[in-house]
Amino acid sequence: MAIERTSHSPAQTMAIGQQLGAMLRTGDVLLLLGDLGAGKTHLVKGIAQGLGSVDLVTSPSFVLINEYVAGAAHANMRIYHVDLYRITDPAELTSIGLEEIWNDQGICVIEWAERAQHWLPEAHLVVQIRYVDEMTRALRFVPQGARYQHLMAEFKDAAGD
Repeated sequence: MAIERTSHSPAQTMAIGQQLGAMLRTGDVLLLLGDLGAGKTHLVKGIAQGLGSVDLVTSPSFVLINEYVAGAAHANMRIYHVDLYRITDPAELTSIGLEEIWNDQGICVIEWAERAQHWLPEAHLVVQIRYVDEMTRALRFVPQGARYQHLMAEFKDAAGD
């Protein structure tokens, strides 16, 4: 059951992320797909806020992985923000430790996840962000696996859909 949302500003994209982030739990893996400038990092900022993080969230394009700490209400779990934009050869993925990250007791959010298709866990949440116009973005949440089906049912109920 895919869920659709529309955002009319970066702040609204962050608010959607914040709502989702508050529902995430240890071990969750989110795959973010969308063109440059679509709003993937704004969504991650909201997710981190929803988990109570006060860390500055920035795009990890040059370092590949940023790590943030969730708030005390989430037992200070780790939020791993991965950006695979600069990955050109899937073999490069073996050296960055992706498997260790999603097997850790944290949350893993991967931008440009399509570059790691065959390396990804079977169960995950895909978030497709599509540019509509200068301010508007269409977000589509596609759950893969029972955990993410349940998460999307909770997400839909919280939004009053």
